[in-house]
Amino acid sequence: MKKHLRLFSSLLLFFLLAGNAWAQGVLKGRVIDAENLSLPGANVVLTGTNYGTISDQKGDFSISNLPEGSYEVSVSYLGYGQLSQPVEIQTGRTTTLNFRMDQTALDAAEFIVFGDRLKGQAKALNQQKNNANITNIVSSDQIGRFPDANVGDALKRIPGITMQNDQGEARDIIIRGMAPQLNSVTLNGERIPSAEGDNRNIQMDLIPSDMIQTIEVNKAVLPSMDADAIGGSVNLVTRQAPNNLRISGTAASGINLLSNKPIWTGGLVLGDRFLDDKLGMILSGSYNNHNFGSDNVEAVWYNSDNGVALEEFDIRKYLVQRVRRSINLATDFRINDNNQLFLSGMYNHRDDWENRFRMRVGRLDDSFDDGDFTESAPNVFQTKGRVQYQTKGGIDGGRVGNRRLEDQRVYNMSLGGNHLFNRLKMDWSATYARASEERPNERYISYRSSNQDVFVDLTNPEFPNVNLSNPQDNLGIGFQEISEENQFTFDRDLNARLDFKLPYTDKGILQFGLRYRGKRKERQNDFFEFEPVDEDSFGASIGSVPNRDYSDPNYLAGSQYQAGYFATPEFLGGLNLGNSSLFDGTDLPEEYAPGNYTANENITAAYAMADHQFSERFSAIAGLRVENTAIDYRGNSFNIDEETISPTAGEQNYTNVLPGLHLKYDADANTVLRFAWTNTIARPNYFDLVPYAEFSPDDEELARGNPNLRATTSMNFDFMAERYYSSVGILSAGAFYKDIDDFIYTITTQGYNDPVFGSNLEYSRPENGGTASVYGLEASFQRQIWRGLGIYLNYTYTRSSTTGIEGRDNDDLVLPGTAENMFNASLSYETDKLVLRLALNYASDYLDELGGEGFEDRYYDRQVFLDANASYAITPKWRLFAEGNNLTNQPLRYYQGIRSRTMQMEYYNARFNFGLKFDLFE
Repeated sequence: MKKHLRLFSSLLLFFLLAGNAWAQGVLKGRVIDAENLSLPGANVVLTGTNYGTISDQKGDFSISNLPEGSYEVSVSYLGYGQLSQPVEIQTGRTTTLNFRMDQTALDAAEFIVFGDRLKGQAKALNQQKNNANITNIVSSDQIGRFPDANVGDALKRIPGITMQNDQGEARDIIIRGMAPQLNSVTLNGERIPSAEGDNRNIQMDLIPSDMIQTIEVNKAVLPSMDADAIGGSVNLVTRQAPNNLRISGTAASGINLLSNKPIWTGGLVLGDRFLDDKLGMILSGSYNNHNFGSDNVEAVWYNSDNGVALEEFDIRKYLVQRVRRSINLATDFRINDNNQLFLSGMYNHRDDWENRFRMRVGRLDDSFDDGDFTESAPNVFQTKGRVQYQTKGGIDGGRVGNRRLEDQRVYNMSLGGNHLFNRLKMDWSATYARASEERPNERYISYRSSNQDVFVDLTNPEFPNVNLSNPQDNLGIGFQEISEENQFTFDRDLNARLDFKLPYTDKGILQFGLRYRGKRKERQNDFFEFEPVDEDSFGASIGSVPNRDYSDPNYLAGSQYQAGYFATPEFLGGLNLGNSSLFDGTDLPEEYAPGNYTANENITAAYAMADHQFSERFSAIAGLRVENTAIDYRGNSFNIDEETISPTAGEQNYTNVLPGLHLKYDADANTVLRFAWTNTIARPNYFDLVPYAEFSPDDEELARGNPNLRATTSMNFDFMAERYYSSVGILSAGAFYKDIDDFIYTITTQGYNDPVFGSNLEYSRPENGGTASVYGLEASFQRQIWRGLGIYLNYTYTRSSTTGIEGRDNDDLVLPGTAENMFNASLSYETDKLVLRLALNYASDYLDELGGEGFEDRYYDRQVFLDANASYAITPKWRLFAEGNNLTNQPLRYYQGIRSRTMQMEYYNARFNFGLKFDLFE
């Protein structure tokens, strides 16, 4: 790290001293609207010359290397028309010229009344239109058009993106069929560390949508961007300091129809400028408290000697409270016209308190193999099974409160600067970021009995059902075990970057820079098992301890699924497991040690690219990025025979050379054609590289790491045609193709025989495949079509093929994560006071995880979400709103092999919010 910082410092000093050698004139300024709000993405040109630029997120622009003389400066913006002003440029001086845009510049035929939402759409489309690469931009005002609580739910509205859900909220992002680990997520251009213990996935449900000013989805990355983005890179831009005093906020409440408990939401934004506009500050805060849950059914299928059958079956009831808090502070300080510093930080904290009640029937394969069913009703029969009733909770008291607490936190702090030395522009930043997940005192109590009389109903494999033949037998199920574990994961990033822009002619700019990212990730868990010293007095069955019936006649998966009686969370949390006179505790390192690891990763990168304007209409960016990755890791392996833990270690070091080319042709003022050829990578998950072995004898599951995994690489081709409307809208269509090498997939084999851990196991491990091809089409249309009536449509078609998958060479397999069809539709009506919107989101089913054969493949089922929201402006500054999510009660559903064979179905029901928003400004 010190070596890299010395190099950055030397380069910084050199350019500070040498800057005046390139003395020319400089034009700087800011573009704002009639309400003094910044307009990012404005097109700024010097009429009759090749000089021009685009305003940034703050509406600021700068053009250097200008010869002395008189110029006409023109600024154009969708929805606002065009505005021009004269300016005098002097050698060696910086001239400031600001623009205030309003709709009076529009022709009468183009004029429409702007509501807040249309202003946001105009900002997003201007940035998208003028960006050098292929992007999709969504502004905070557009996010507000949809009832999305977190960033993940907002992202699923963007073309080419689908989300994997967790507990009813969008969590993991899939871009153009690329699995979550093949995409990157950044905050203000810096990578967000992951709180997940075994992968690089970023939890999109951790960040509230109202904390983000702009979402940028880069589908073709520039050489100046991090290359680990095979599917694409999502950049979340936080709020910037306003140009004057601004106070806005939200206060809302609602109800979840599954839990019938209230939802509480609040947000506040304070921003202003001080010290004669030199210092800008903005403080944002958000709070969401949601009591909800889910109704869940899971099944494991296998090919028995007598046909397709069940091996295991679960009925689960989840009770969850999620509290999400976020705070962001951003400051900028203008030293002078050519030098600016910024300091920003964001803190996100999400607590999930959960109780889970799981009824499981296992060992059904013995009955199926023996043909233990009647010929007259082969799909409904009585048999024997091993039945388990398990309560998940936590200790009594403190923050845990008899529930499993999952405490996830992500925060980052960035210090940086923008400097202009006449012709040379320099940007730099240093960022510290940290993510953590902690699960303290997570407890389980299980009651289990074998050889129980159960019934099996496979009449409809979409809704299989297994349960006790006599439900009253539930209370007599005998005690099995109590366990308590602590889990802790943290991921720390130290990032630094240095970027330069230097005009080499009036038509071209050379950009180059350096990048360092140092990461450390650790997971440290433990696991203890407890037995009562006196089991008779403790309670030998569920009926002899405090219990509660968690059956629900309105169970969303179907009233036929009745969970039964369970030991209460209060009873479990109140047990004094540390009292040796009451409980015998045993440390079980085989349950946690193989999962503990430490990984250190250092990435150094350098890039150079030329941005050349060949003509008024045609421009190109050509460049090269070089990234070196050095990683070392430490893990553990468990010897089941000797019951010992032995340390494991390994390292990798490799360099990727990644050229790129971006072409942009403006057919006319509002029509853009784009082409991109890029090369990107995806590094293996840290834990997947560790040569561990995790074995669960109770579940008969084995998982191993693979230290021989190679990074995935991809060559990408993209084409996009875009037609923008001055009255704020877009029609776009494009195609993409990805040629992928060494993709990483997880393969699961049923009935695996391991020489160490035994036979008939479910065996999972990561492997490198051979090659994969992914191709598809995208189309999008959004526009106000008639007197406040607006439409928003986008569609993505994706196909893929693969080679080199172990044991599946003769199968026609697709790449996991590739949803063939994705579609968004939204119909809105807007006046100066009223906004109504109905939104539909659809994604088709796709392969999620490969099995040893087609029968064992796991698929993520298609999903259809219908959401609605409305708002009414009491005054221009105060607005009432109402919103409804998941009106279709869309479940999370997996199926095994064929769509009619349910593997998991989890229901969440709809939720509604009602509240007040205000926006006060000078």
